[in-house]
Amino acid sequence: MTMSRRLHVAIVGATGLVGRELLRLLEQNDFPLAGLRLLASSRSAGSRLPFRGEIIPVEETTPSSFRGIDLAFFSATSAVSRGLVPHAVEAGAVVIDDSKAWRLEPHVPLVVPEVNGDTLAHHQGIISTPNCEVTPLVLALWPLHQRNPVRRIIVDTYQSVSGTGWAAMEELRQQVRSILEGEECTPQVYSHVIAFNVFPHVEDFSDDGYTKEELTIIHETRKIMGDPQIAISATCVRVPVMVGHSLAVHVEFAHPFLPEEAREVLREAPGVKVVDDPSHALYPTPLMAAGGDYALVGRIRRDASSERGLALWISCDNLRKGAALNAFQIAQELLARNLI
Repeated sequence: MTMSRRLHVAIVGATGLVGRELLRLLEQNDFPLAGLRLLASSRSAGSRLPFRGEIIPVEETTPSSFRGIDLAFFSATSAVSRGLVPHAVEAGAVVIDDSKAWRLEPHVPLVVPEVNGDTLAHHQGIISTPNCEVTPLVLALWPLHQRNPVRRIIVDTYQSVSGTGWAAMEELRQQVRSILEGEECTPQVYSHVIAFNVFPHVEDFSDDGYTKEELTIIHETRKIMGDPQIAISATCVRVPVMVGHSLAVHVEFAHPFLPEEAREVLREAPGVKVVDDPSHALYPTPLMAAGGDYALVGRIRRDASSERGLALWISCDNLRKGAALNAFQIAQELLARNLI
């Protein structure tokens, strides 16, 4: 197959934040489309979205929605993916899924193309994209791991409300207005008021005291980096930021790693941009990362607690490289490798 082949594409969850970002990416890039089907829940069916000068109606997603589809992007809940992805694969589509449903299945590649694109060759119809904090984490750590093996990772994430969806973003807006006007506000989306606040609670808690989000980071990072022996601990924090997740990372290597050497490695790494001049207040921020396509990495320094450790700070747009762009790049890789 050549890149000139044109694909019939479906986006499930087309009206959501990530779905709309995927639509923008398809519109902005010369992706070889033969046709585009926009799918969503019954609640969103009937709405219409602009694309390349046309208005495309959004249809309700059903098991029969995938007839004639070559490639299906799924950006929906795990329950929706579990229920409908098998129908898409049975109809002949290759699925790129953004939910947690398939990520840890042994036969499903969990892919960040710059890190483990070779695993796409083993797909059996389903490919998963990782959690939106895992993507920037492995983008930054993989090139360092290639030079000096990673032994231990401590990561604290500072996650924007867009990771929860439209309702959370609107709740933050409303709460900010209410608090500034001296009014009381009652949280609906989260367990606590998010405006002017932070709390260490992203997803439900497990019996061991970790949240499911924190366990996700542990297991997905090991799978993508291909090393189940890496020791990892995570704490996930929700912060009053609209778009852009940030990560404070302490990483221990097999051997000492000079910060200067790490900067040089990361400057050459795909998907990464080094932003590291603290003397001029230059370091990654979520506002800086929002709308961009890179994991921004800075504050690269020795970890004072370990002679083999480095500390660094990462910011990344969770809707783009953390989700939609990564899925789009997987599709490009499938075409380039003749895997679809």
